Amino acid sequence: MSTCATASQDLDEPLAGTAATARTWLLIEQSGPWGAKALTSSHLDPDVGRALEAAAEGTGVRVALIRRPGRHADFHAPTRHQVYVAHTAPGNAWLRSATVADPEALTRLDFASLGAGDHGGFGEPHGGAPLALVCTNGKRDRCCALLGRPLASELALSGEEGVWEVTHLGGHRFSPTLLVLPYGYAYGRATTADVKEVLEAVRSGRIVTEGCRGSSAWDRPGQAAELAVRQAASAFGADDLILVRTEAVGTDAPSWEVTVAHVDGRHWSVTVVQGASLPPRPESCGAALASPARMDVVAVREVPAA
Repeated sequence: MSTCATASQDLDEPLAGTAATARTWLLIEQSGPWGAKALTSSHLDPDVGRALEAAAEGTGVRVALIRRPGRHADFHAPTRHQVYVAHTAPGNAWLRSATVADPEALTRLDFASLGAGDHGGFGEPHGGAPLALVCTNGKRDRCCALLGRPLASELALSGEEGVWEVTHLGGHRFSPTLLVLPYGYAYGRATTADVKEVLEAVRSGRIVTEGCRGSSAWDRPGQAAELAVRQAASAFGADDLILVRTEAVGTDAPSWEVTVAHVDGRHWSVTVVQGASLPPRPESCGAALASPARMDVVAVREVPAA
């Protein structure tokens, strides 16, 4: 039986502009099995999961569970939970870590400040390897388990540091999906070699655009526009570009003019049009056929700085 990931790849569905949107990520270690809605269907106290969801709503913070790669049938409650908080905005990207005995303490964080890029002294700066988060939650979609778990395991066995399984990154049909922190760029259809290349680049402050879905710091038109400028201008430094403005201009089809600025003063105007992926395909395994929205970059123009 064909999977949603096979259909998407066979139809060459574009990846740019499909990343989850979140300025800040809160990641909580929780061993054991995960349900489709992991914050309330795992070994995490569901009351805590609901409180975290409520606290994060509308703040720009996305909460997810993580666990070490490997077998999870045998569950042993950890005495402490590893926690990461990462902010992904260019020029102010950071990654901090802590451990907590009880995740309930995290419900009292200032989520609005975290979403705005103020960590408030939480934890300590994470001085280790960048985080490579591979979606493996088969309860959401079997492709994440069939394709994501082998990738996470192979990366861990190869000695790659900072590898975790994560509950949900969106876009099952692009499995295996990956998010790399602190910069927040997401990738699809990733292989072990791809991930190693991405992590090597991140360690030197660069962004790989091949296979990239976009930065979670931006909305989807912005993700597509920023990637297009990176490629057109060979601007691969993590902090090279920032989105200045996204203006909706479409009348017939949704479209946007996105202004992208380089730290050296150059500016670009990028026209992004929302299209429909045809022919129809399942957006997740078992779902009805649909035509997912796609972000098509139709023009990239360098313009004089204001």
